Amino acid sequence: MDAVGPTSGLLLALPQTSTTELNSLKVRLKSLTRRSTMAFVLIHGASFGADCWDELIPHLGAEVLAVDLPGRGSRAGVHLGTITLADCADAVREDVEAKDLRDVVLVGHSFAGVTIPRVLDLIPDRIRHVVLVSAVVPTDRSRVLDQIDPEVRELVEQSIADGVYHQTREGAAAMLCNDMDKATTTSVLDRLSDDSAALLSETVDLSGYRREIPRTYVHLTRDQCYVEELQQRSIALLQPDVIDLDTGHMAMISAPEKLAAVLNTIHG
Repeated sequence: MDAVGPTSGLLLALPQTSTTELNSLKVRLKSLTRRSTMAFVLIHGASFGADCWDELIPHLGAEVLAVDLPGRGSRAGVHLGTITLADCADAVREDVEAKDLRDVVLVGHSFAGVTIPRVLDLIPDRIRHVVLVSAVVPTDRSRVLDQIDPEVRELVEQSIADGVYHQTREGAAAMLCNDMDKATTTSVLDRLSDDSAALLSETVDLSGYRREIPRTYVHLTRDQCYVEELQQRSIALLQPDVIDLDTGHMAMISAPEKLAAVLNTIHG
């Protein structure tokens, strides 16, 4: 924005400038302002908060907004048993509108695949591109719990009590950290957060994906959580551009520079 102030002063100092030239300068200023609002908006998956993106953010080449969905981080005061997918989408909308972000590259990881279409219905004019990182995209009007790998589903069901989904460190390490060293694994496990079990059994609404907004699916080839068959099923449903990364489920932590290179290229 520093370029805008001096240039604005220049406009006032040039009373002899033609109307055409003034209009041209105004267009350029508007373009600069527009580019300044371009941003990545990052939506985390289940059992994590916005801090799961901490390793990635320094490598991104534009403004970044990492959203805490209800029940964790900056929104930890919300009772997990009351959270719906609509609440998750509304949290994203609130944060984007609060910063007045436009031309957004909306990035969703894992479970965010069922939040993103609701966001697209709430603020479609603000979204330029959608990136889904090993994102869960089940059949419309189904439940996420019905779509996941049977072995993973068993672990998930064992982790639910009193409406709360609580991942054990052992289970999370097996599903999420297969491509990490010990220190990185510990860092991931220390960020685990309880989540709403109801979100896993809520009927999903994917109508937002019918909007003509470009989308890219980042296929994680070593993912032990959202496994190959399920990623391919999501890809078949969405028909997106596909980029492969040789990482496990938490690519933003195990390979932040690789994922950032993909996102920066998409952002342009």
